[in-house]
Amino acid sequence: MSLDLTTTIARDLIRFDTSNYGEGRSNGETLAAEYLAAHLERLGLTVQSFDSAPGRTSIVSRVEGADPSKPALVVHGHTDVVPAIADDWSVDPFGGEVKDGMLWGRGAVDMKNMDAMIVAALDRILSSGRRPARDLVIAFFADEENGGVFGSHHLVTKHPELFAGATEAISEVGGYSIDLAGKRAYLVQTGEKALIWMKLVARGTAGHGSQINRDNAVTRLATAVAAIGSREWPVHLTDTTRQLLDRVAALLGKDATQLSPDEIAIQTGTASRFISATLRTTTNPTGLTAGYKHNVIPDRAEAMIDVRVLPGHEEAVMAEIREIVGPDIEIVVSHEDIGLETTFDGELVDAMVASLQEHDPGAEVLPYLLSGGTDNKALSLLGIRGFGFAPLQLPPSLDFPAMFHGVDERVPIEALGFGTDVLTDLLLRY
Repeated sequence: MSLDLTTTIARDLIRFDTSNYGEGRSNGETLAAEYLAAHLERLGLTVQSFDSAPGRTSIVSRVEGADPSKPALVVHGHTDVVPAIADDWSVDPFGGEVKDGMLWGRGAVDMKNMDAMIVAALDRILSSGRRPARDLVIAFFADEENGGVFGSHHLVTKHPELFAGATEAISEVGGYSIDLAGKRAYLVQTGEKALIWMKLVARGTAGHGSQINRDNAVTRLATAVAAIGSREWPVHLTDTTRQLLDRVAALLGKDATQLSPDEIAIQTGTASRFISATLRTTTNPTGLTAGYKHNVIPDRAEAMIDVRVLPGHEEAVMAEIREIVGPDIEIVVSHEDIGLETTFDGELVDAMVASLQEHDPGAEVLPYLLSGGTDNKALSLLGIRGFGFAPLQLPPSLDFPAMFHGVDERVPIEALGFGTDVLTDLLLRY
């Protein structure tokens, strides 16, 4: 089967196992970065490579635009992926298999698809003798799945000059289509929740497993984990989520004042996986560590908690978490990053809407807040306004949010072609 350039690059990238286990443990991104660098160099671009640690390579290239007086646009992706347990998949997660009109594999949507669309869009533009409308800073970062410590944050801190003159950025988890009762709409990401990764540490008295022990670290930890994991955080609407829900209700012919935010969110179908989580803080336990033998009560137990907080609510949420877990549990924050929210307006937004509607006439384009995070967090420290715009036209039957970090991650090949068309249009338009 003959594959187009976007699909070929995405397939090849999937075949590099760039699994990132967090806390500095990774298979590394160097081979994937070198592969992308070779494509960019074939287009006549100069590529700079940066290793924050052995095997942790990020690359950056600058593309001259038709009007260099305009502020530059950062177009960025990441090359690392979360691990995949092969036995759970129906295909090899790092095989880059094409079947049923889909490209399968870890990274197919998060986010080696967008990496491929970026390169393919540049190939179309530069190979035809054209230039993007303005200077572009093309960046492929390592370590996004670990909060960008060895990737975007490293470059922003150590090499801010790479992004000189840039005022805006586009990257992942936006521009994809959702189905609203048979009407297609696209979600452009205009913000993302703050990130707090923490460990809960309980201490107690070690002893024999057959004895009564009222100072059991595992019991103490389990109580705290159950409390924080079952906490029902209240709904709080930001400007973005309020605008999104009002427009969704209007498109569905419903009165937003007569429905709760959750009731409106659920009307977005599979997209509600993302949208419902942006209406409130979430505190999800994601890992437990304790003990070393069946008949030994350990003196220490730990739990990992993934906390995602609405922008501006960080201090209040941390105070409540301390109250929930109680004074006997130590809270250790291993990584935290800011929340972002920008307005759904301006020339870049207008250009994204126009590019989507050029290739899908009459489509609605809506803003939304991302429940996760992207490397736009790091770029925001340089005053760069970030959006999620990895355009994909998707079939209503595909549970797209479930593909992120899920089993049998896959993306329609037709969607990759659509995304490349839209991204090419945007880079020429804006």
